[in-house]
Amino acid sequence: MVLRLSTLFLRTLREDPAEAEVASHRLLVRAGYIRRAAPGIYSWLPLGLKVLGRVETIIREEMAAIGAQEVHFPALLPKEPYEVTNRWTEYGDGIFRLQDRKGADYLLAPTHEEMFTLLVKDLYNSYKDLPVSLYQIQNKYRDEARPRAGLLRGREFIMKDSYSFDIDDAGLERSYQLHRKAYLRIFERLGLEVIPVTATSGAMGGSKSEEFLHPTDIGEDTFVRSAGGYTANVEAVTTVVPPELDYSGAPAAEVLDTPDTPTIETLVNSANANAPREGEPWTAADTLKNVVLAAVLPTGGREIFVVGVPGDRTVDLKRMEATIGSHLEVGGEVAVEAATDEDLKKHPGLVKGYIGPGLSLGEPVIGLEGSTGLRYLVDPRIVSGTTWITGANQHGKHVFGLVAGRDFAWDGVIEAVEVREGDEAPDGSGPLQAARGIEMGHIFQLGRLYTEALGLKVLDANGKLATVTMGSYGVGVTRAVAALAEANHDDKGIIWPRNVAPADVHIVATGKGEEIFAAAEKLAGDLEAAGFDVMYDDRPKVSPGVKFGDAELIGVPTIVVVGRGLADGVIEVKDRRTGEAASVAVDEALEHLRTLLNG
Repeated sequence: MVLRLSTLFLRTLREDPAEAEVASHRLLVRAGYIRRAAPGIYSWLPLGLKVLGRVETIIREEMAAIGAQEVHFPALLPKEPYEVTNRWTEYGDGIFRLQDRKGADYLLAPTHEEMFTLLVKDLYNSYKDLPVSLYQIQNKYRDEARPRAGLLRGREFIMKDSYSFDIDDAGLERSYQLHRKAYLRIFERLGLEVIPVTATSGAMGGSKSEEFLHPTDIGEDTFVRSAGGYTANVEAVTTVVPPELDYSGAPAAEVLDTPDTPTIETLVNSANANAPREGEPWTAADTLKNVVLAAVLPTGGREIFVVGVPGDRTVDLKRMEATIGSHLEVGGEVAVEAATDEDLKKHPGLVKGYIGPGLSLGEPVIGLEGSTGLRYLVDPRIVSGTTWITGANQHGKHVFGLVAGRDFAWDGVIEAVEVREGDEAPDGSGPLQAARGIEMGHIFQLGRLYTEALGLKVLDANGKLATVTMGSYGVGVTRAVAALAEANHDDKGIIWPRNVAPADVHIVATGKGEEIFAAAEKLAGDLEAAGFDVMYDDRPKVSPGVKFGDAELIGVPTIVVVGRGLADGVIEVKDRRTGEAASVAVDEALEHLRTLLNG
């Protein structure tokens, strides 16, 4: 059916919505694709659903091509399966919880691993039933503390999540690669550039994961790549660890007075002025900075810990969040933040500005105060034999020549600092370059994390029970719509790729003569009969300027103008992407457009 603007449920806006931060948000609202219902929650209007449906069709076709089968779960789910996997607690404030009238607990699903696992457990019991891949396209809910950027980070969103179930790890690897290739095809068909990067599994768990990032300056994810082909999210980058050093001939450490040196800069200046070394001046890289942090647990509790990093580096809280849970032996998403003054008051051994490790292994360092009493983690660059200037745990004093592995130890090693441009790629493929991107998809080799917890076992070829291994694969569907609008627009409006546009052609009738509207009506009917989706601006009392402005804002890539040229037997065909226009004879218009649209 032809979409007629005279009856289409559509109102375009001339002004940007006040809350819009990015182009996709501004344009999708102005062009009548979505409307804000609440912070991070949007209603989808007819044009928006058209685009959304085309994106979903591409996803469904590629899922079917790898043998995945579609199911559909409810969004309102019972508490019990999530208690078994501990995610009811581990999600913390990140999910919407509610109760029914009887007091039973439910949640609005942030993801559906538990439900897919239980469904397969309910119906399958033999290795002969496997492998199987199931997927759904469904609404998800996350209680985002700061929803932003329209559809790019909301509280309700649509995601395609699929799950593979295999009898062994070799099968999981095959399923993982099938999904990986399908994702690359999906994004290619959408016309959306993505870069697969190594990622951390985070709260999802599992042994391997990759993100598909769309490069853009507004992206929330930072990733790195090298000329040699290495790519990774910064949270997944591993530091090239320097070799351990022989410290057998290193002089004993000594504690020196360093008044008024609470910062790395003041410490370096003091060291060069009062304790200079031969050959080269002290730099921030010679200092060991000890930062007091708080891990905010899913239960709401706080654990204070100290991390030691080279003084020329900045702590990266996001990188620490990727692995801190394993150090604390807690599951779920653990946030890391700077310790507050209240936190510091509870630990009098922490001397602000002069904190040191204070963990003696051999002969005590004269003048070095004892341990802070807190868990002490270090950056991978802090290896045995390296020598540092660091706090002496006394106000106005630092210890010089403190040797790692001789004078102090640590409780664990953690990727703690920012990744810099120029850092060496962990695979040796060259220096790293940084870029930003939007996460469009994420695939995981979950392994047996959920199937073990929920008891999904089948009989193997030997008649013995075996725990099924599992993969998880997500694509942000609503996020894809936003990313496409973000990547395809100009100052006039959206310019959709042809295969996701709400129509194949947008016909604009301009003028007052009945013959113009009759010709436009006939062309719309002919194109519809030829199998094309047609949008037709048939509004009789709207000026040509408004119609052209709406056509450019809405963003159908092919615009046909039926107007003054009709007197000369021609119409105008405009390419919204290039701005080029061509005059085409009316009696040749259908064939011209058929060739153009099928090309």
